[in-house]
Amino acid sequence: MHIGVIGKGVVGGRAIRLLRSHEDVTATELASDHRKRLRPYLRNFRQPAVDVVILATPQQVSSAAQYLAQGVSVVATADSLNEVENLLALDSLARANKACLIVGAAFSPGLSCVLAVKAAGDFQLVEEIHLTRTGTGGRACAKSYHRSLRQRALEWRDGSWRTRSGGSGRELCWFPDPIGPVDCCLAGLAEPLLLQAAYPRARRIVARRAARRQDRWTSKFPMLTPPPAEGGVGAVRVEVRGRKSGEPSQTVLGAVARPGAAAAAVAVETALRLGSGELVCEGAAGLAGLVDPHSFLRSVRANGVSFWRYEGAAL
Repeated sequence: MHIGVIGKGVVGGRAIRLLRSHEDVTATELASDHRKRLRPYLRNFRQPAVDVVILATPQQVSSAAQYLAQGVSVVATADSLNEVENLLALDSLARANKACLIVGAAFSPGLSCVLAVKAAGDFQLVEEIHLTRTGTGGRACAKSYHRSLRQRALEWRDGSWRTRSGGSGRELCWFPDPIGPVDCCLAGLAEPLLLQAAYPRARRIVARRAARRQDRWTSKFPMLTPPPAEGGVGAVRVEVRGRKSGEPSQTVLGAVARPGAAAAAVAVETALRLGSGELVCEGAAGLAGLVDPHSFLRSVRANGVSFWRYEGAAL
């Protein structure tokens, strides 16, 4: 199996190291769009043939389109709402070339979507899905996270999409230790868009991110201080509400990890399943509904991700 990786940041670098730990996998660092533009000036420039490509760069649409046109399946780690919408628009291109484009195969979205599927597994009817996240991976992720508070937030409610202002809808959310309670607000996150396709009967799907008052105010401006090469510990929290045996119920799951490490683990596990034929699809889609959440989360857990379940107790 030959898997290529575009991007040398936190996620791309970790993905290469994880792939090279598998004896039956050949991992190759592929040239970015910037180097492709230099092709006329380089001698003997040729991209190697690959079975699957992992995209770990800030802009991924053009690279995804190029590989899909060649019939090569693509795993995209993009997390911004606008980028995910543009990647999903490549569905017809992927189908025409019998290729698969997995969109949002990272920490959030990605791991968060698989957690939502696991949490919803025991429900006869899923009515609401609430997702929250905190933490960033590399520098590009930190910049995207910063911009998300000033972007439109999509919310699925009662059978239609609603657009709300980023930074609104503040709620206090409890993440697993060591993070604890954090104020969270609506933002330009992609989970509602990806999960609605898997749960079209849900009445409400909404996503929030951690945001202090200072974050909400500074999101209107460019980042004045360059972000660190890699952020600290982050977390995602998924709450599913619905019906079990005809009775109202809810399940709350969480995951804690360094977002960059978790994103690389999710992208690599997705690429391995695509390359081996275990994951079969055509077109563009998110991870929700495509993978078995139990085996997928077991594989990701081996890369330093810890999972939690909130167990309430009666007073």
